Amino acid sequence: MSEVIKLRKGLNIKLKGSAEKALDKLPVPATVALKPTDFPGLTPKLSVKVDAEVKAGDALFYDKYHPEILFTAPLGGKVVSINRGERRKILEVVIATDEKIGSAEFRKADPSSLSAEEVKEQILKSGIWPFIKKRPYGIIANPEEKPKAIYISTFDTAPLAPDYNFVLDGQLDTFQTGINALAQLTEGKVNLGVSKDSAFTSLKNVVVNTFEGPHPAGNVGIQIANISPLNKGEVVWTISVQDVLFIGRLFETGNVDFTKTVALTGSEVQTPKYYQTVVGAPIANLVEGKLVNADHNQRIISGNVLTGTKVSAKSFLGFYDSQISVIPEGDEYEFLGWADPGFNKFSATKAYFGKLFPKKEYIMNANIHGGERAFVLSNQYEKLVPMDILPVYLLKAILVNDIDKMENFGIYEVIEEDFALCEYACTSKIEVQKILREGINTMIKELG
Repeated sequence: MSEVIKLRKGLNIKLKGSAEKALDKLPVPATVALKPTDFPGLTPKLSVKVDAEVKAGDALFYDKYHPEILFTAPLGGKVVSINRGERRKILEVVIATDEKIGSAEFRKADPSSLSAEEVKEQILKSGIWPFIKKRPYGIIANPEEKPKAIYISTFDTAPLAPDYNFVLDGQLDTFQTGINALAQLTEGKVNLGVSKDSAFTSLKNVVVNTFEGPHPAGNVGIQIANISPLNKGEVVWTISVQDVLFIGRLFETGNVDFTKTVALTGSEVQTPKYYQTVVGAPIANLVEGKLVNADHNQRIISGNVLTGTKVSAKSFLGFYDSQISVIPEGDEYEFLGWADPGFNKFSATKAYFGKLFPKKEYIMNANIHGGERAFVLSNQYEKLVPMDILPVYLLKAILVNDIDKMENFGIYEVIEEDFALCEYACTSKIEVQKILREGINTMIKELG
């Protein structure tokens, strides 16, 4: 057993609506979609036109600046629409599915017996490569770079997050195949971040690191910072648990299989539980007929409540998301407002009497209770980020566009999810995650 790394900074937000450990398999959706907007910094170029017939694993679009990085169809079918936004920006490529069309054929092999280039080529051609991200910046990994290590967090501490011990039950052999493929892509180690009582500790070809502590202990960026912090010029890759399964299935079967388990969670869900569906599935397939108070204004979030994206039932599951959260919108009048003693309210600063009930689960809405205020220095953010950086100073360096200070204050180590708690608890109502991404985009533009 590895040494336990105990993190004390952070905050667990106790929301009502966690998923019970029950899995329902949903029917094959009538449509699926890939959204280029899910990929920060991507300039997509189309590989298909409307009415084109595609197999699962056939390219829909590719990265203009790295044409070897393909984004492929999750299921076979016909391209029925290419939806665009302002200035003809591609928003969605929608496929009407047809099970008879099947999957493109790839090489079936033990990845341990292949060279690094052979493994990389197969992952690229299948469209699984975009699941691999790089740090710094949290963008799709550059296939030409050599990462010093690969990191995978096998647990999630975000509010109502899926339990990956349950999600991967019976699939650890396939996960091991995916690990073996990833191990070929780095001269360093594949590092697994695990929690206590994890089902992943018996895996081979990995270095296991055990973490304890409140959210964001499950964030891979936090784990990297507490194992081997990134220095300027260093690159590591990260990938999520279920995405490793996609790689394992590719090499075991020779086919693309983007089947994934999604947790439907939140106080507005009748019976929160797990559903088996596919990448890019319609949100409607997951939520219709499963919500309470359907006549009330609700917020559907693709992802968790801290970092997810607000969507409608007509939209599609985010490329990287394994969770749908549904909470009240919070646009109704609140009696007494700030004067409410708050026996049913959760507060990061323990400002309400709800602090007397530490085990209570709360129904929380999307109301931010006020507008943006002066961004003052305090010790608030530092209590929520278990890293050796100064969050407020970093954000202010971004606001004044000072690249040297951004480097000094740790921009290479963080992405939005690492600062999400800061935005939640911020008394100044600052859009922390938006500011951080703007700073990251500046670094990419200026330094590459």
